[in-house]
Amino acid sequence: MTPSDLDTPDLRDRAIAAARGECRFDLLLTGARIADPVMQELRAADIGLVGALIASVHAPGTRTDAAGVIDAAGMIVTPGLIDTHMHVESSMVTPETYAAHVAPRGVTTLVWDPHEFANVAGTDGVDYAARAAANACARLLPLVPSCVPSAPGYETAGADFDGNVIAGLLARDDMHGLAEVMDMGAVISRAPRMRGILTAALASGKPVCGHARGLTGAELQAFVTAGIGSDHELTSADDLMEKLRAGLWIELRGSHDHLLPDIALALAALPHCPPTLTLCTDDTFPDELANAGGLDDMLRRMIRYGLPPLRALQAATYNAARKLGRGDLGLVAPGRRADLVLTRSLKDFRAETVLIDGAPLRQPEPLAMPPRLRNSMALGPVTPEAFDIAATGKTARLAAIDRPRFTRWSEISAPVESGRIVLPRGATRIAVLHRHGRVPVVPRVGLLTGWGDWRGAFATTVSHDSHNLTVFGADPIDMAAAANALVACGGGMAVAVQGKVTALLPLPVAGLVSEAPLAEVAAQLVALRAAMDAVVDWQPPYLVFKALVGATLACNKGPHQTDLGIADPQAGRLLSPPLL
Repeated sequence: MTPSDLDTPDLRDRAIAAARGECRFDLLLTGARIADPVMQELRAADIGLVGALIASVHAPGTRTDAAGVIDAAGMIVTPGLIDTHMHVESSMVTPETYAAHVAPRGVTTLVWDPHEFANVAGTDGVDYAARAAANACARLLPLVPSCVPSAPGYETAGADFDGNVIAGLLARDDMHGLAEVMDMGAVISRAPRMRGILTAALASGKPVCGHARGLTGAELQAFVTAGIGSDHELTSADDLMEKLRAGLWIELRGSHDHLLPDIALALAALPHCPPTLTLCTDDTFPDELANAGGLDDMLRRMIRYGLPPLRALQAATYNAARKLGRGDLGLVAPGRRADLVLTRSLKDFRAETVLIDGAPLRQPEPLAMPPRLRNSMALGPVTPEAFDIAATGKTARLAAIDRPRFTRWSEISAPVESGRIVLPRGATRIAVLHRHGRVPVVPRVGLLTGWGDWRGAFATTVSHDSHNLTVFGADPIDMAAAANALVACGGGMAVAVQGKVTALLPLPVAGLVSEAPLAEVAAQLVALRAAMDAVVDWQPPYLVFKALVGATLACNKGPHQTDLGIADPQAGRLLSPPLL
């Protein structure tokens, strides 16, 4: 997967001549210490660059001949950070905007799974991702989304990628592997559709990435044996160790911070940093991105939680480059690509100067947005009655989805009045409406328990992974108000209380992303979070705002609401309506 742009004879000729002292460098960095993730040391050295190539790493002060010089006295030079698994769309801004924010922080390469765009807009979404990646100021490496939809037969996305579609996309030079394989049950059972997808991926010779949430023992062994090489869905330090021992590349993610202190201490207790450990961000909301950063924030946190700085750097650079098969990245060494970060401290990593391909960062103009990504709400306004659950008799027994994140089936009884259930205390409605225009819009309403007592409603088209319109609430009037606000603005997130919208975050690009600046989108999300604080009482670490966008992730273990009903693919169960 290493590109050949560094291997042109003229570039190599010039770099070798410069290394030998027969011609000058294009750029010389002097007075710094190099952070070496292989040797686990800091050492003084000067660095000579020719074009995008590191030509020489030599003793301080032994060369002065260069077209340009950067005085790096007091600085530490590290390789550019590599984020091994992320979703641009979770930041709710365009790929160019995301890259423009993280590249100055030292994140020079990002492995992007654009399955949000693909689940909404199909191959048009993948095509846009590839063009935007090539236009961004950081090195964005798009993968082919593997699960469109994430749970076939249990939900309806905006497209359907079978093995033939996957094979065609993987044949493209601008696609760098198969993105996280999420339908774990289909992998383990060798379901024909998933078997075809994995066969195409393995035939491509490109990396096959995974999503092994909750898998252990024989199930984990089978998942890895299917040919899947990585996982980021960790649930504990013990889970990490089992997956390392299973030979998986670990993409340790920053989006589940409550797990990281224990994991950092477990890693620090090992005699060395596992060479298959990498770091990633996975999902980063715009306010988190604006305030804390991307992978640079993850690196700082791991160090703060007890992982030695050079080990953390190894995971974020050299190990990540090896995972990608990119021999040009991950080290400050001769013959490598000149992706360099200058910082004053490893412990408190803050980039002051960043070079990508030996040059300062550029800021490109964003691409024009494809029409299909601008018009993704193929449904009209809804009435409060759409969120009722019809029933007969005086009481009804209903199935419910219990607990955020780690869901399980539960049962509740509810009184029935005028042919509709009356929501019992402690229950919350959840409704999913198909919005992609591929099937008729039939609101599927279910019940949640363990999600608190709601005093309003929340609607979102950011709803992993089919990204249909999902609405939470107690009162159908509030739910209709929030849903209709998103129908009107082209998607996003909305909060409604007493029939009125109290916060709105428009995301008109695929119902996922805004073309506004990051600071503006972040401020809108902060206001929306504040409005949600008045609707439900959060109970970290599971009942949190971010759990709302994952409540429909049907490929994970347990029941989840989709546009077809309450879906539990691993149990082979689909229930709509939720009456028992």
